[in-house]
Amino acid sequence: MNKLRGIRGAIRVKENTKEKILDSTKRLLWKMVRENDLKAEDIASIFITATSDLNAEFPAYAIRELGWKMVPVLCAREIEVPQSMTGVIRILMHVNTSVSQDQIKHQYLGETKSLRPDLAGGEDDDSADEK
Repeated sequence: MNKLRGIRGAIRVKENTKEKILDSTKRLLWKMVRENDLKAEDIASIFITATSDLNAEFPAYAIRELGWKMVPVLCAREIEVPQSMTGVIRILMHVNTSVSQDQIKHQYLGETKSLRPDLAGGEDDDSADEK
């Protein structure tokens, strides 16, 4: 039986440009989808936040560029906490799956592993902040 589950992810974007924001968002999204064996129709909704220094483009536009026009997407600004990591896009993807919560593979790429070391998982081979 399928249940609604949340999958978390984050990536650091080194430059506030349209291209870097869209490329990084796509990279993170594809990693989340691939590692959790998802299809677009499994996704109930996607909530994206970005730190205030990333304002050259809406990260949600990356999802539209993938052709996922029926997936509800919402962007918001991340809360500004002093000394917090800058240049970060976070994704919370709600999916319908038969996988249990402890089998969900959250994706914190590169430097963002320090944000949630308990969820970061293994090595990432395609982190935007290392390119």
